[in-house]
Amino acid sequence: MTEVLSATPLPAESTRPLRIAIFGFGTVGSSVARILAESQPRQLQLTHVFNRNVARKKAAWVPESVTWSEDAEAVLASDADVIVELAGGLDPAGAWVRKALEAGKSVVTANKKLIAFHGAELERLAAAKGGHLKYGAAVAGGVPVIPGIEQGLAGDSIERVEGILNGTCNFILSKMEEGAEYADVLKDAQAKGYAEADPTEDVGGFDARAKLSILMRLALRVEVDPEQIVPSAITEVSAIDFAYARELGCTIRQIARADKANGILAASVGPTLVGLRSPLAWSRGTENMVVLSGKYGGDVVFSGHGAGGHPTAVAVVSDLLSLAAGSRRVQLPTEKAHIAGELETAHYIRFLVNDRPGIVAEITAGLARERINIRAIAQKAGYPAHGLPFVVTVEPCKPSALKRALEGIRCLDCMIASPLNLQMLE
Repeated sequence: MTEVLSATPLPAESTRPLRIAIFGFGTVGSSVARILAESQPRQLQLTHVFNRNVARKKAAWVPESVTWSEDAEAVLASDADVIVELAGGLDPAGAWVRKALEAGKSVVTANKKLIAFHGAELERLAAAKGGHLKYGAAVAGGVPVIPGIEQGLAGDSIERVEGILNGTCNFILSKMEEGAEYADVLKDAQAKGYAEADPTEDVGGFDARAKLSILMRLALRVEVDPEQIVPSAITEVSAIDFAYARELGCTIRQIARADKANGILAASVGPTLVGLRSPLAWSRGTENMVVLSGKYGGDVVFSGHGAGGHPTAVAVVSDLLSLAAGSRRVQLPTEKAHIAGELETAHYIRFLVNDRPGIVAEITAGLARERINIRAIAQKAGYPAHGLPFVVTVEPCKPSALKRALEGIRCLDCMIASPLNLQMLE
């Protein structure tokens, strides 16, 4: 059993604000600087900005007293009290954070990958050196999920986490819900700056996986290697799936889920059918939503803008103000854990076949061999026999059993493509 340790609070200093150094002057970093310049909180003073090729980043609205630098070591050795790391990724951002903490400085970051893979270790380092590590912006952008868990829900025993944690995927899927195809919406998302040129981290589920592992540590109080969670991509979802989903009273969203029951931990990330009455179906565009289910307090929903410079910067500045106020984190006991369970849910399976007699019987037989019960079969008219999409929904079952069944079914000579298998959240 380990604990997320809490360092000694920063001393309250009425005469001197905290000196702030920003590492990374991109979308979020410039928004943080903008908030500090415009709101001018007396507790905080921006003193340094680090960025590669920093000359091209200089902005006239930043106070003249700020030192612009492309020498990371010089900024780390400066008199800054807090390093705001907004460069992202594991390297070199991880090295900067460690050096800052080793020097007794505090760090505020939005770096979900770094916190997912090394957060517990870095928190212990911060506590040992008398500093603090805050990362309220690492999950759900400007939505205060992390402080909500640490403060507002610390007295509960959270048993389940589920949510929409990636604004890019939510934008794509909510546009597809209106009838657009994936490739067209992805281009639009890239043009708007919501998606990277290589969108794999987002659409492949890796970004949401990192965020889920952070929430699992804070809410379920388990430390897991994020790579234990195998995400499913949204890339195979098409407009026809939304049409079938509507017939089932559902829509499709990228859902990150984790559950701890009877000491067994399960987690998943991927496109999922959710009922239209679920709050998760209401989240559109780049919004994020997190639902936490507590043993004593029941369900709590957090919702808001999960992407963009300004919303994320609000979370960063909130962490800075918390540090300036001398706040300390609630100690949450955690334990290392392995994902050993499976989330047993109903499933939506879309087949694309070259039609011939006996297909349904063969699919039914393949599912029956794994003791999986069919719930419904749906087929839309208007499609050619040589490219016929139809859907089978099945009763709650273990994903491993369904995977075995589909491995056999996809070998049938009528199959044009591998079946699309989506969980159904009920």
